[in-house]
Amino acid sequence: MNEGILKTVDLNVSHDHTSILKNVNLIIPKNKITVILGPSGCGKTTLLKCFNRLIDLYNGLLVTGRIYFNDEEILHRKNDLTRIRQKMGLLSQRPYPLPMSIFDNVAYGLKIQGIRNKREISVKVKFYLKQVGLWEEVRDRLKSPASRLSIGQQQRLCLARGLAVGPEIILADEPTSALDPISSARIEQQFMELKKDYTIILVTHILRQAKRLADYVVFIYFGEVIEKGTPAEVFENPKSLTTQEYLRSGH
Repeated sequence: MNEGILKTVDLNVSHDHTSILKNVNLIIPKNKITVILGPSGCGKTTLLKCFNRLIDLYNGLLVTGRIYFNDEEILHRKNDLTRIRQKMGLLSQRPYPLPMSIFDNVAYGLKIQGIRNKREISVKVKFYLKQVGLWEEVRDRLKSPASRLSIGQQQRLCLARGLAVGPEIILADEPTSALDPISSARIEQQFMELKKDYTIILVTHILRQAKRLADYVVFIYFGEVIEKGTPAEVFENPKSLTTQEYLRSGH
């Protein structure tokens, strides 16, 4: 496995003495697609929210352990949360375009970085729309409301807006669960191309999707990492009986 960009050490999350994540120790490889696989409610999304410190928004959660991003310990209270979250773009299950035009949605991500030059913004909006395969579909209606796009197009627009912020990591939380098969395939294709420039962490409970996309697999069950490794190791030669049962069930 190549150089790790994210690392967790003995990460635990609990609520009212109930464990959500238990002693999670992971190294996330850089410029790869890491798939976090497991049944619904097993802690996958909680782990994702730990990475970009969205976990801080939830009252009553106890978080212990350490998370390193490029060797910086990010759970430290003195860290600049805005900077950390800028480095980790989040793509949710459902797209949430801003109530503005297609162009302005992407420009918003650029303005967060402090870019104000109109020509530079225009060039970069085109670049990021091309990067997510949306430019040819929207080039003639950039001033149209983003809400008029199909849900699949909205998801790619949200991805473009997230990339415009300048992240190193894309956190994708079941990003195709609300999409039709064609739109899902487009998002998957974008991920395969984007991993040249970004590290992608994809949460899914869809086994077929995991097999199509994963360079590295983490299988979580009831808050514990049961198995981790290459797709060949996890899918073809799983060591754990729990993993074997899950794979046989064909989720």
